[in-house]
Amino acid sequence: MSRLVRLPLTDTDGDPVGRIRDVVLAPSGDSKLRVLGLVANIERRNIFINMSRIAEIDPSGVRMVGGTVSVRSFTRRTGEQLAVGDLLDTRVGDEYLTDLAIAPGPDKAFWFVVLAALGRRGPLRRRAPNVVPWEQVASSFASTPEMDEVAELRDLHPTDVVDRLQALSPDRRHEVVALLADEQVADLLEEMEEEEAVRLVETLDLERAAHILEEMEPDDAADLLADLPETERAALLEEMRPEESIPLRRLLAYDEDTAGGLMTPEPVILAHTTTVAEALANIREREIPAELAAQVFVTQPPVSTPTGKYVGVVGFQRLLREQPSTTLDECVNDSTEPVAPDLPLRDVAERLASYDLLALPVCDRSGRLVGAVTVDDVLDHVLPEGWRQRRART
Repeated sequence: MSRLVRLPLTDTDGDPVGRIRDVVLAPSGDSKLRVLGLVANIERRNIFINMSRIAEIDPSGVRMVGGTVSVRSFTRRTGEQLAVGDLLDTRVGDEYLTDLAIAPGPDKAFWFVVLAALGRRGPLRRRAPNVVPWEQVASSFASTPEMDEVAELRDLHPTDVVDRLQALSPDRRHEVVALLADEQVADLLEEMEEEEAVRLVETLDLERAAHILEEMEPDDAADLLADLPETERAALLEEMRPEESIPLRRLLAYDEDTAGGLMTPEPVILAHTTTVAEALANIREREIPAELAAQVFVTQPPVSTPTGKYVGVVGFQRLLREQPSTTLDECVNDSTEPVAPDLPLRDVAERLASYDLLALPVCDRSGRLVGAVTVDDVLDHVLPEGWRQRRART
């Protein structure tokens, strides 16, 4: 499944429509786990794809058969489990579940979990897995008090989970983190103080740490990588997928107390020919943080950083007042001057405060947008060290 997750999802003609994020499983008697379907991220929304809609799975991607796909956001039903979100990294004796294998049943009608890969956790290094039949470890995945505790943590806000973890002993904290999904651990690392986050990452094996960094906001991931020893940082960047590591390498090239070091390389960026209706649909996605959804940065193609020529910015209030068919180049605010990547932190903070801005565009010498600095980015750097703990105590 580690090879399946993150593969592209394509339509009947082979055109990419999304990316696989997880596998949905359910008990099927005699300790079996049947594959109900896949969770795919399509246009920033997690959507369920029934296995009956899957025509082919190979190393290049997952191809669907024809027909329409429901765009309703995926919601887990009672009894369903997520392979990555729930099962991977579960402790089995002295080892942890590091991967699962799925295969069609004898009648080819359904897919089942058939193998489990077990491995020991080590600090940022790989260990060869021990592959066993699923039936040999199935009993370890019955509900336990520890799993119930982790299930409770999954429903809490990341700041509350951090507070809970701080009250645990180091060994117990490590056990709980091992049971959490990568996405939740990513959220926790974004909320932790730098030293705590570094200590946590250094307890993870290389592959899992890389996956977690891929789930983090790029600017937070870059900050965390900058605090790691150079050899560990290089190993993690090498382990990550190129499309995830390249933006981080760019961020790490800037001093951390400059606009380039503070910025996120993934603000909401749209082409100047995009309509207001399309822009509103983009910022409505739940996965986009509120501070980034407050405005749209408009450029000429391409719209991935570094973009084409920067055109301007449009706030969501302006979008709400415009006709749906209006294009963004007709309503941009070009009074928000972009800043250079090497602008010091103090100057960035003064610029945001002087103009009551939520975010500043950051452009290179060629006028291409390379990212945006939000108020949240600046506050995380100007507030005194340890402010999160003081907030928790109050």
